This record gives sequence, C-alpha cells and structure tokens, in this order.
Amino acid sequence: MSAQHDKSEVLTTLSRGMAIFEYVATVGPVTAKQIAAEFGISNGVCYHVLRTLEADEYVVRRSGGSYELGPHGFPLGRGLQRHSEIAPELAVILTRLFNGTEETAFVAEWRGGAVILRHFLTSNHTLSVGGLEVGYTGDMHARASCKAILAHLPSEQVDTLFAGIHLRQLTPHTVTDVDELQVELARIRAQGYSIDAEEFVEGMQCVSAAYFLPDGEPAGSFTVSAPAERFRRKRTELIDAVREAARLATSLLAAGKLQSPRARLTQPDPSRERNLA
Repeated sequence: MSAQHDKSEVLTTLSRGMAIFEYVATVGPVTAKQIAAEFGISNGVCYHVLRTLEADEYVVRRSGGSYELGPHGFPLGRGLQRHSEIAPELAVILTRLFNGTEETAFVAEWRGGAVILRHFLTSNHTLSVGGLEVGYTGDMHARASCKAILAHLPSEQVDTLFAGIHLRQLTPHTVTDVDELQVELARIRAQGYSIDAEEFVEGMQCVSAAYFLPDGEPAGSFTVSAPAERFRRKRTELIDAVREAARLATSLLAAGKLQSPRARLTQPDPSRERNLA
C-alpha cells in the first residue's frame, strides 16, 4: 500500500505528462483534441505535453495528426512485461490450483514492502473481484493474499508499513484498526492461512496461504476466491488447495528448482544488453 502524499509535493506537469503518455500507449492512435477532451485541458496545454513526449520519442505523430507510442515507449513495455512474468514453475502450480478448485486463482509476490498481484486465472462461473489487475498493490489490510504474507513479518515491520496510512473501509467487514489487524495476523500465522470474509468485496470470499524462501522469509502467496455462498460450501477444500500450492512452491524454492524473486530482479535485461551493444 502506497503512502498518501501531500498534494503540494506532486509535480502536476509530470503527473499530467505521465497520464497522457499512458493514455496514448493504451488507446492510441489518438488525436490531441481527443486527449484534451479526455483530460479536461486546453488544446495548447495538450500540445505542449505532446511536443515534450514527442521530443523524447515516447510518442510519435502520424501523418494524419494522431499520436501513438514512440520508439522509447516500447522498451518500457518490455520492462513491464519482464517484471510481470512469473516463473514457469509458479505458473504450473497456479494452473493446478485453478483446475483443482475450478475457482479464480491468484499468485502474489512480496517485494519491496508491497504485495504485488503477479498473475491470476479467472473461473468462468464466478464473479470478478473488481479492481484487481496484475501489478495491484493496494489495500493490503483487506486482502487475503496480503494478510497471508504480513502474518509472517515482524509485528514492528507491519506497524511501520501501516504507520500514518488510512485503512479504507471497503465493506462493512473490513478491519480498519491496526491493532485489530495485528491480532488477526497472529491468528493467521498460527493456522497457516488467511481468510478474506467479504472484507475486500461484498459477496466474495478468499483464502490464501504464503510460500517461503529458504531463509523463512515469505516470498508470496497463493489465493482462491469464490462467491461467499459457494466459498462456505467448499471452504475446507479451498483451504487445503491453497496450502498445498504454497507447500509446493516452498519446496521448489528450498530445492533450488524455483528462482527466488530477489534473484530474478538482479538478473540483467537481455533486451537492454542488446540495445547497449
């Protein structure tokens, strides 16, 4: 979960430029007039931002006047793709979890003080968990995947993570008090799995279990979500499934057959090396 910043600390021009770049990369080709209307800014301001992005080749202007992603934008996309890829072994475990439960299955990673959603497989007979996408890091206090990991961190580290952070009341069931959250984390640590009992989205429940690096530090978690009524019927089955997935990943890490997230991040980007050659 990211700390809230004072608006006075935000560089508005940079923020607007990044937003327009993201919009062009996602929607493009798109005209300056369309961009100005989308962001509620004048054509002059819009053209100023676009000229800056064009000068650095993050966007290019086509002959018809529309803008699209430029040559410096593509390496960013490759970098994002590299960081969003999961190890084949984790993909196999996730698929096994998905096929075994026939429910939406997630794998998350503990990295740099945040729990990052890395990949998920969605069941075609379940409700979607609104707002979740690969790379999501928010609302750690309300998500089973996060609490399964936080439960195995020192309580002082958890306090630091949430210091000064407003814990959003997402549903009537969301825990918004850090002391109460610490009590829940102790219970999760003892039982070996976490439950999101409609704390993130009403009508949906999740169960998650953490997997670990050889030194005992949590590396990530596996999660299954289902509509609340069906989750209650399948609760024991789903708990067993995520715990098995977590055990498999932990065993592979211990045997050196699965690369740890820390090691993966230190590897050079081959495409960058080719560009520098």
